[in-house]
Amino acid sequence: PTRRSSDLIMKNKAEPRLARMAKKAKITKNFMPSIISVPRSRAFYAVTLATLCGVALTMRLGFWQLSRAAEKEQRQAQIVAQMNAPVLDTEALLDAPSKFKSLHQRVILNGRWLPEHTVYLENRPMNGRTGFWVLTPLELNANTRVLVQRGWLPRHQLDRTLLPDMQTPEGVVQVQGRIALPPSDLMTFREREDKSRNASDLTQIRQNIEMDVYMSQVGSPLKAIVLQTDESSEGLLRDWPQIASGVEKNLAYAFQWFCLAALQLLLYIWFQFIQPYRHARRTSF
Repeated sequence: PTRRSSDLIMKNKAEPRLARMAKKAKITKNFMPSIISVPRSRAFYAVTLATLCGVALTMRLGFWQLSRAAEKEQRQAQIVAQMNAPVLDTEALLDAPSKFKSLHQRVILNGRWLPEHTVYLENRPMNGRTGFWVLTPLELNANTRVLVQRGWLPRHQLDRTLLPDMQTPEGVVQVQGRIALPPSDLMTFREREDKSRNASDLTQIRQNIEMDVYMSQVGSPLKAIVLQTDESSEGLLRDWPQIASGVEKNLAYAFQWFCLAALQLLLYIWFQFIQPYRHARRTSF
């Protein structure tokens, strides 16, 4: 009798709960078709169109960033291949002057420094310190000169015009490096150098270097810009940063655009379908 009584009590408790569950299931079954098939207003179609346009635009921007990353990776592979190519020496470059345009190509040059044309580009940091990039022309023969970015010097803490000690060897020297782009320009509020100014008026310390003005100062064209990669010497540091593809930024942007597309789609489903359904369920009880 005790067991029958407990079974009866459990049955009496379960029946109302089962009835409520069955009622909710029936309501859900009845309301889902009504929510989907209910006539939509103009606002609904406007929101739908705006959502589709927003999702399409952000997806397109995401894929565009992925394509940009692929382009950078391809460019980086080309740079690495060029840097791994056989080293060109002075004789090979003089025999084929077009090779001076082989960007990132490693070279070994023999020539004489022209220290009277050395320039110091200021506000160029290295390892977190402010200083100068030192550039000096290297004469390969009587008719051929290149501009070598020799290294970095720290700036004096009190007097920016006071240059640190640096050695420039006389006679024939050998320089290892790679063909590079001209030094990047920094933003300046000063007026550009007057191209008609005499070479004697140009200071050694400069914010930027205008190649046409500088070549008129040197007195002959420069075949290439060479970034010296020898070990630190002559008072100069050469801890140049590695060439990076920068694909991480594009991949991050692509991820953000795809997340924004997914967010728009989720908000659209929530406010246009789930919210009306939840409201209908609450008002039905």
